[in-house]
Amino acid sequence: MLNENDFIEIDYIARIKDNGIFDLTNKEIAKENNIYNKDFKYKPVIICLGKGDIIKGLDSKIIGKDIGKYTIELNPEEGFGKKDGKLIKLVPTKEFTKQNIKPMPGMQLNLDGFIGRIISVTGGRTLVDFNNPLSGKNLVYEIEIKRKITDKKEQLEGFLDILFKDYKLELKDDEAVIDTKISKEMEESLKKEILERVKIKKVTFKINNEK
Repeated sequence: MLNENDFIEIDYIARIKDNGIFDLTNKEIAKENNIYNKDFKYKPVIICLGKGDIIKGLDSKIIGKDIGKYTIELNPEEGFGKKDGKLIKLVPTKEFTKQNIKPMPGMQLNLDGFIGRIISVTGGRTLVDFNNPLSGKNLVYEIEIKRKITDKKEQLEGFLDILFKDYKLELKDDEAVIDTKISKEMEESLKKEILERVKIKKVTFKINNEK
């Protein structure tokens, strides 16, 4: 039985219930469904249960299960939340035009660091939904829990894969040396997170490159 803080390797297909796939780990299934992205690295993922590596509802429903295949349904509260009316806002259309953007219904864009989808454009006003596109949706995950991971280097690699595209890792005598680009502000909190997850003695960042 799997417990909180266990590292596991999983494959999954995530669907909006009665609708299409929005996330998956299998390249061949992506190709079969015409959603293959050549820039995406399709492979099983390593997660630490109870640490927020996946959405909370899925995380909690995996805890207590065994290695194997499962179909898990999540309601909006267990997934990406209900739609929040306060996150649907009227924005002056001139805010877009001064950035040389012609707003169109359905367009997704970044506005002051927030991702939104345009619902409608009427006169000088544009209605934008800043809710997560998956909020308010019932979700279905087809998940295979492939194995429990006890090797410390593999645990650490799984966590680093979530955070970084490029890194080098050395682990010897329970001391990890990580070579990657990271800000000074992030370094200490990340060291603490690693030591809470993986039972090693020390973490050092070999190169600390300010972004």
